[in-house]
Amino acid sequence: MSVFADLVGQSEAVDILKNAVVGDGVAMTQSWLFTGPPGSGRSNAALAFATALVCYEGGCGECSSCKTAKYGSHPDVELIRTEGLSIKIDEVREIIMRASWEPTLSAYRVIVIEDADRLTESAANALLKAIEEPGMRTVWLLCAPTLADVLPTIRSRCRHISLQTPSNATVAQLLISRDGIAPELAQKAARLSQGHIGRAKWLATNPDAVTRRLDAVRLALGLRDVGGAMEGAATLVAWATEQAQAQAVGRDELEEAQLSAALGVGGTGRGAPSGSAKALKELEKEQKSRTTRATRDCLDMALLDIATAYRDIITLQLNSDSELINEDLRSEISALAQSSKPASMLKRWEAVMATRRTLNFNVAPLLAIEALLLNVKFK
Repeated sequence: MSVFADLVGQSEAVDILKNAVVGDGVAMTQSWLFTGPPGSGRSNAALAFATALVCYEGGCGECSSCKTAKYGSHPDVELIRTEGLSIKIDEVREIIMRASWEPTLSAYRVIVIEDADRLTESAANALLKAIEEPGMRTVWLLCAPTLADVLPTIRSRCRHISLQTPSNATVAQLLISRDGIAPELAQKAARLSQGHIGRAKWLATNPDAVTRRLDAVRLALGLRDVGGAMEGAATLVAWATEQAQAQAVGRDELEEAQLSAALGVGGTGRGAPSGSAKALKELEKEQKSRTTRATRDCLDMALLDIATAYRDIITLQLNSDSELINEDLRSEISALAQSSKPASMLKRWEAVMATRRTLNFNVAPLLAIEALLLNVKFK
């Protein structure tokens, strides 16, 4: 099976990438920028392209090169992803140094940066120099939500690949054929995720996630007073924090134990080696940053779910033929559609989108969500 098989709904982008792989001098370049909304598969597309570039068959999906690249162990493919809030200049300098190495087994050395939008300004400027003057066999693949999320000087030196959100039907079919999900469940997960492939699989395989999503939307629709708004904000933040901490259970302790063992902390002798305290403190800082980002990501997803409810209300108010995303809440949505005006619901939707942007800055999540729900209550 081709490495591009899972890039559903992206036929135009796949054709461009395949032409580049087969050696079309016009199609191939050494710097690429993949953009697309969350869930469109931009990082998967970049990794598939990287795999195809190091495969002697152009991305067969079966050879050792394809398998090792897919699982992150190919010596000529380096995947850079961050679970923290940003990618700093020190990390970029290390990446640039490794990018200058000659490929070991393949024609290219491919560097994939999943979150190019999280580069700090100094890190982006350092990366710019490497992209301007890449090694003869170095290929840079950057991923970001939009062109605006990357420095103009970087995006002007990259070939742009734009990915689209796949249709619900396409996502459902992928879940059925690839993951063996029951058709009815796959269709529901695709509808609730709105084309986000990764989240659709998560919803299809985790009933608790569907329940939590339903509770979050119902919470926003059921606001009646100021006290309810404040309590609802605390509940949403608590859910997001709980989910973020659940992702880190055991992982933080294991990382700390492994680092301590590598540094010789706790061994017999004269005590901890010099610099061990600093290294452990840096690890703690990185873990805290990772948890902060996970919490914000969980809140962002909850806000998107709430926004779909206001979209459904407007859909009913305008007598649109579009299907409801939150079909399970049709009765609550219908009641609000009859008792409100489209302009009011649109303002609520806009308030949710504004809060999503606010969370990208160093704002206390609880204050941001409280402000949103109070705003929504009095719109």
